[in-house]
Amino acid sequence: MSDSPLTTTHRLLVEAIDALSAAIDGATDDDLLSVLTLCEGTSRRLDRVVVAAVSILERRGTFAERGYRSTPAALGDLLGWERFEARQRVVAAEQVCPRVGLDGTALPARLAATAEVFAAGATGLRHVAVIARVLASPAAERLTPEVWAGAEAQLAHKAAVYTPSELQTWGTALVEALDEDGPEPDDRPPAPVNELHLLRHRGKAGGTLKGRFDDAAMFDAIATVVDSHARPVTGDEQRSLAQRQAEALADVCGYVLDHGDVPECGGRRPHLNVLIRLEDLENRARAACLDFGGTLSPESLRMLACDARVVPVVLNGKGQPLDVGRVTRTIPDGLRRAIAARDRGCAGCGRPPSWCEVHHITAWQDGGDTALHNCVMLCRACHRLQHHSEWEVRIRDGLPELIPPAWIDPQRRPRRKPLLHLAA
Repeated sequence: MSDSPLTTTHRLLVEAIDALSAAIDGATDDDLLSVLTLCEGTSRRLDRVVVAAVSILERRGTFAERGYRSTPAALGDLLGWERFEARQRVVAAEQVCPRVGLDGTALPARLAATAEVFAAGATGLRHVAVIARVLASPAAERLTPEVWAGAEAQLAHKAAVYTPSELQTWGTALVEALDEDGPEPDDRPPAPVNELHLLRHRGKAGGTLKGRFDDAAMFDAIATVVDSHARPVTGDEQRSLAQRQAEALADVCGYVLDHGDVPECGGRRPHLNVLIRLEDLENRARAACLDFGGTLSPESLRMLACDARVVPVVLNGKGQPLDVGRVTRTIPDGLRRAIAARDRGCAGCGRPPSWCEVHHITAWQDGGDTALHNCVMLCRACHRLQHHSEWEVRIRDGLPELIPPAWIDPQRRPRRKPLLHLAA
């Protein structure tokens, strides 16, 4: 590696940290307490360097050029962060780093006062996130620009003495006090809410359903079906009402899946009409067009063709159909179930099988088999990276593993998601 200013600075930093680590042995209690304070301040300054680098990379579009649509996703793969950690840095980059206008004009940071204390190491990333959240509230948005800037200055000052939770409470009270008029009165009746949340339990089986239905007809339909199947089976029924209703809902859903007309997902893939020009077909399908007129790039066409029901419609030069083929199934249902049993969802990020598609490791048009040893289950985001970036996937010892690009890991060490059913 060349002895650039960056590598020289990094070497000096590492040497300083090593010297600090060596000085801990035999240090007095007061010195050790000073070490904690110094390290926290240094860590905050390093966070400022990281945030500045993220801001510049986002402005240059570096991650997008390398196949990522999401900066937090790229940071997670590069640095091993959880998504919330990556988002924390991205939010800070948007709030405390200088900006560039559409015309190229340099603009100050949105949170100018916070940027100063953050750069000085007087506050941390969580404080920045709290200030950004407080000043994005509806009450804060009603403040005049002058009052809003004054509130931001006060929050930045208090960030040096308050914990993030204390700053959240104090800042919320400050903004509400400054918002003297409050929201405009709204005499309209509240909009009806009809929502259902399905939350999987992490690390164990099952999940939680949480719903609300203000539409009386919708709720009555659900309640009627559940009630009809939740009646006690015998006179000495031991199940509670809640247990009977839960099992009734599961029974009804299972019946609909077996006998009803529901959209196919997960176990069965979408039906896809691909319009192909005759010359493109003769040239191994370098381009195609979907039903709604969107032209596909070769990469996108290969991605769709990995796992779908495809009907080829061949057109001549005037756009007239020459032939409409039969539905062909790229991944048979039995093979899909085998891949799902092996991979347990996305081989990259662990999303459940119902979110996933099946990817040919060696493309079918390049002679790759539609077989277990040449297929892997990937969610749409990870599947896209396989077709649009330098990520690679392979099967080793019967299990899939992903190989990152050299810019993420110069040694390109394979990564394999934890398979909990094999932990024992």
